[in-house]
Amino acid sequence: MSTDVFATSVVLSEEERLETMLTRRLGNRIRDLRVILLADGLILKGRTATYHAKQVAQHVAMEVANLPIVANEIEVL
Repeated sequence: MSTDVFATSVVLSEEERLETMLTRRLGNRIRDLRVILLADGLILKGRTATYHAKQVAQHVAMEVANLPIVANEIEVL
């Protein structure tokens, strides 16, 4: 059971690291940015004003994480 807790902690810290790196690269283009790390890729969540910013976030995330995007759930408002 302690192994599961440790694995979760490692995943959470990796998600936070990716969120920090993306925020640095994207500036304020994406609000409330969240990254969910899965075994087969990433899910992006957040809000933005343009479809272009949503697309840029997806490309930056793939570059930074070197993983595919499973779902881009960033909302364009």
